[in-house]
Amino acid sequence: MSNPAALRMSGHQHSGDRPPRQKLARYFPMVGLSHVRRSIAVVGNTLLRPTVATIAVALPIILASLSCLGTPAGGAGHAGVFPDRILFGQSAVLSGPSQELGKGMRLGIETAFNEVNLAGGVHGRELELETLDDSYEPDYAAQATEWLIEEERVFALIGAVGTPTSRVAAPLAQEAGVPFLGPFTGADFLRDPALDSVINVRASYHQETEAMVLRLTEHLGISRVAVLYQDDSFGQTGLEGVRRALEQRGLEAIGSWRYQRNADVAEEVATAIVGSNPEAVIIIGTHRPVAGTVKAVRRELDPVFMTVSFGGGTALEDALGKDGEGVYVTQVVPFPQDASIPLVARYHAALAEYSPQAQPGFVSLEGYLAGRVAAFGLDVCGPEINRECFMDALRTSEVISVDGFLLTFGPADNQGSDSVFLTVIGSDGKYRRSDKLELPY
Repeated sequence: MSNPAALRMSGHQHSGDRPPRQKLARYFPMVGLSHVRRSIAVVGNTLLRPTVATIAVALPIILASLSCLGTPAGGAGHAGVFPDRILFGQSAVLSGPSQELGKGMRLGIETAFNEVNLAGGVHGRELELETLDDSYEPDYAAQATEWLIEEERVFALIGAVGTPTSRVAAPLAQEAGVPFLGPFTGADFLRDPALDSVINVRASYHQETEAMVLRLTEHLGISRVAVLYQDDSFGQTGLEGVRRALEQRGLEAIGSWRYQRNADVAEEVATAIVGSNPEAVIIIGTHRPVAGTVKAVRRELDPVFMTVSFGGGTALEDALGKDGEGVYVTQVVPFPQDASIPLVARYHAALAEYSPQAQPGFVSLEGYLAGRVAAFGLDVCGPEINRECFMDALRTSEVISVDGFLLTFGPADNQGSDSVFLTVIGSDGKYRRSDKLELPY
């Protein structure tokens, strides 16, 4: 092919039928094979590091690399459960402007799975992750999710990245009765109790934006708030959260602007924000538009900038550097450098074991937490694992403690944590914890 794409695979192959080429075309009709990226993380006592190949090879090799992974134990009622392993699937962004989010979530999940596998697995079964790249585009996410459910027959989906992608993936999981665990999004629609296949680990975007507005109004007495948001369900969810929080305090946004997903913010948008003379700007977006807007606006004006966790990982820190001083970010996991927190200390040890060169970060810590929650549910089920038992184990446990990080679910509550943490980028260009908003920075 003239435009080959990288396939990532562990080399750990299992017997089973190879999916015919026409099936691949069914699931990836718009992009063809050249945009399909596959990562199988088999993390066990012998770590099999992925190698890189290309599609510019013979068709038999392509089909072998996309082979089904064997016959599950117990038949169709136990999809993804094998005598020696349990297969999870992930559709996430591994290419494009937001790829660090998908790679971070994948790293965290793999780190947790490796930790479990080194300890003997869950009731003798190792945990395995297969990841497909959806480029943070809903159409690709739908196709990848269908492939994971129908062709790979995964036990559960874990660590989906993004609101617009989860909006199409979660209903597919719900229809198929496949658990949809730990999506990297705070979207309100995923908190609907009717979605009984969804398990949210993190706090919602409405909780993050409420925390922002509370601090802006109570800590600094700010009332003039502008909003920049991504023009899709992610940005609209955040915009609605800001609107509600302001309305509860008798306020409204002085203006709101939008930009297209996977694109930069136009210069005229930054100019319009400056023209509105805000005291604070809340940005619901990914790291690159956030960084670009902060830099552009600060050439003329220096309001308080705040953004949500989705745009505030290590990638934002790197994109802004010292220009990021005073940018506040709400987070939904503890500070990943604070090893005095038991969860973080264990995450550090597991990360050092699995990927010694990797640096701790908010995104991979969230992925690690999701992986630990998955292992908890499987462990409660015992050797006879099935999806119904797995979901019941998570939904009916009174409190789940992951090294002191508490999660509480219930029949009408599919979100485990309500915790929102405040961080700020300091003069050294690095995150630090912050208890309250302060001026000057």
